[in-house]
Amino acid sequence: MEYKSTIKSRPYLYKETKKAASLISKGLKAEGIKNKSLEDNIFQLESETRKKEVASIIVARLKDLDKFIIDKISEGNVETSKILVLYAIIKTDRLFFEFMNEVYKEKLLLRELFLRDKDFNTFFQSKREQSEKVASWTEYTFKKLKQVYVRILFECGLIENQKGDRKIKTPILDSEVKEYLYKIGDKKYINAIVGECG
Repeated sequence: MEYKSTIKSRPYLYKETKKAASLISKGLKAEGIKNKSLEDNIFQLESETRKKEVASIIVARLKDLDKFIIDKISEGNVETSKILVLYAIIKTDRLFFEFMNEVYKEKLLLRELFLRDKDFNTFFQSKREQSEKVASWTEYTFKKLKQVYVRILFECGLIENQKGDRKIKTPILDSEVKEYLYKIGDKKYINAIVGECG
């Protein structure tokens, strides 16, 4: 998967993703979400462009998830459901996954429970050095990426505040869900979120 910066205009969309997961659980195909958004305005958006855009983002995140995970997003406890939406995002965004794996997970493992501006700066600088594509991005792009990462982590309950030294909260994930994700080979994604090795 190549590096991309499209997440900077793609928010967490938890309520909308949960709603889409609920419709898929009831038998709607993922592709049908776009029609539902345009025809029935299921996400309660103003413009046609936004209806298409939000539906496309959500479909891209959900289309490869199986029934068990879709059901847990729509019916699971709030903490687990929110973590699974984050899992769906990092499965489709290499840079954000690497941030979670190399920065967030390390913080949890070392019990350094604050996410600071310098953590983002160091991470982005190392990626610039590793990738010509990332090196070609503007400062504005990195600023927006940082804002979106912080907002997503805050909205899914993994940090307590969005400004200054952001206090990290230890994630709580349903053990049945964790075991299932391990079993299907997605250990690296879930470990990046819950802060475990292996």
